[in-house]
Amino acid sequence: MNWRAMTATGVRTLYPVHRLHGVILLLLLLATLLLGMGNSLHSRLLWVGEQVWPNYYLLNPDAVEPTCNLVMDVDKEVQRRVQAYQPDPDDLFSSPPDPQAIRQSLESNLALCEQRHLQFAENQKNATWGLGVFKDIEQGLANFLLSNIDLTKFLFIGMFAMAAAISALDADHIALRLPRNRAEWRLSQGVQFVVNGLMLLSLNAYLGNLERTPDSASAMDLQYAWGFVFGLFMVINAIRFFYIPERMRAGSLDLASGLVVPLYCTMGLIAMSYFFFVDGYSSGLAIYFGMMSNLSSMFINIGLYVLVGMMLKQTRVPELLLGLIKPYNLPAPMLASVIIFATAFPTAFTGASGIFILAVGGVVYDELRRAGAGRQLSLATTAMSGSLGVVLNPCLLIVVVAALNKEVTTTEMYGWGFWVFIMSASLFSFIVCKTEGNWKPRPAPGAFRASLRATRPLLPYVVVGSAVILAIWAVLGLQFNEYSAPLILPLVMLALLMLDAGRERDETSETRMQAFFARSSAAASDSAVHIGALLALIGFSICLGGILERSDIVHYLFPESLTSPWLAMLVIVVMLTVIGMVMDPFGAVILVSATIAQPAIQIGIDPLHFWIVCLVAFELGYLSPPVALNHLLTRQVVGETEVLAAERTGTFWHRYERLLLPLAVMIPTLLLAAFVPMLFYAL
Repeated sequence: MNWRAMTATGVRTLYPVHRLHGVILLLLLLATLLLGMGNSLHSRLLWVGEQVWPNYYLLNPDAVEPTCNLVMDVDKEVQRRVQAYQPDPDDLFSSPPDPQAIRQSLESNLALCEQRHLQFAENQKNATWGLGVFKDIEQGLANFLLSNIDLTKFLFIGMFAMAAAISALDADHIALRLPRNRAEWRLSQGVQFVVNGLMLLSLNAYLGNLERTPDSASAMDLQYAWGFVFGLFMVINAIRFFYIPERMRAGSLDLASGLVVPLYCTMGLIAMSYFFFVDGYSSGLAIYFGMMSNLSSMFINIGLYVLVGMMLKQTRVPELLLGLIKPYNLPAPMLASVIIFATAFPTAFTGASGIFILAVGGVVYDELRRAGAGRQLSLATTAMSGSLGVVLNPCLLIVVVAALNKEVTTTEMYGWGFWVFIMSASLFSFIVCKTEGNWKPRPAPGAFRASLRATRPLLPYVVVGSAVILAIWAVLGLQFNEYSAPLILPLVMLALLMLDAGRERDETSETRMQAFFARSSAAASDSAVHIGALLALIGFSICLGGILERSDIVHYLFPESLTSPWLAMLVIVVMLTVIGMVMDPFGAVILVSATIAQPAIQIGIDPLHFWIVCLVAFELGYLSPPVALNHLLTRQVVGETEVLAAERTGTFWHRYERLLLPLAVMIPTLLLAAFVPMLFYAL
């Protein structure tokens, strides 16, 4: 794959553009988006109703006149009830009624009756045709939302099934290396077939348990849906095992061939080996993977963020943003530093580190190479450009942490995360400038004016994006924040795609709608591949985490005799880094919340401090072997040829700078974030 092709004009996609599945996935994601906005829409309807009709909550167009009697002689009714009393000979505690208590009860009922009649009279004043229609719409939406609470789970399963099926068909599940011959292709497909079959066995065992459990019909429906999904995957793997692409040459397996096995398969084999042979818990794989259904909204948000990233790739916005700094002719080290600072914020908006790399990594790599940066520095910067922003607002990972752990808030974590980002980005700039030599900027005359002129093409995008956000706020009352960003950003990007689709109409015969459809379906096609690969990795990461949760590892690491928070922090740093190396961050957060967090806090680690350290450790894990997810995604963007070419010449540092530079930045950052704050509360 040629890295220059990544920034070509027009529709850009790293994968075959499957129009049909791209459109279907786009519709599925938009359906989940609209369903997610349903509560906001219902709240807005209630607000509108209250503004138009005072006491809207109490109004009912179909109300009938109360039947209670407003005319009552209380004294006579009290006297009648007292005289009607007859003692019960079988009741030892029978006693005459209290006239005063009867009077109070009658007076309360009379007051309540008067209130009902007043409400009915007020209701009749406002019981117009318009109120009836509005009430029907509002109540219909409320009933739909209440009766379809589980619909989100099935939409998520449908999204996962389709996306992961496309990843399996295209052989694009995340692995340490791509298959290079027919034998390695069959190894990859065969292992996937086995792992998917093991999941079916686990689902069958779990269904057997549910059949003996009362009121488990809805849970069984979900398991049947998952069973269909993994059965579909087995069929795809069987077909791809025998129908091998023509580009695959003949060959045999060697010691490195195991690297072609997708990471989710490795996790599944490890988890199932423990559940089957050590724990005797055959339904464990199904139960832990099924946790994704319970958190379906969060994983749908991941899918929406992936779609945002892929749509961003289909616009000129990345090139236009980099065009702001082109006039300054920054040398490669300075440009790399600027990119690290500048890309952190859009990284936060795309929700997770890998999504930004997939969306804009090609542009970043391209610009660095044009500025004279070596391959290794360009690869390292591209990988880190999608990592440092995960501690900034409105990153979804922090929202998940705050949702699972009530001891911390998003505001606190974003506040401290900003300073951690400043520290790590500054350390990156210092190391790059010291190791690369030429780093002083030499802007050409008039660079500032040229940079200002470069802002003009960006203004329409800013105006359109702002208009969409304001329109959503006006219609739905939904403010743009870390919770609403996954719902609002896809609509913003669709509007920007529509705007950008008309820029080349003079050069092509496409209409604006044709160009918009081509780009949106291409974005959805790329999204399908990445969503399937990421969610499969997350799901089996959760299964792998089940080993840690069900075993006594946490008890051994944090025994009751361990009372030193300093020693506990050292254990936490090592453990979280290892978890970050081998697990997806979202699965890792779920695991850490269930296992490590509470023992660490009980020993004396501040909760906010613990989770900041956790996020930094995960950042280090994204960039550290043996998995180094961000490097794998960077390789997908720029091509394996570029990565291999970068390791052929130079000193040890320059041959492996793409791996060593991120470690040189993130290890000191993690140690400083872990131990310096303890000087203020743990001494």
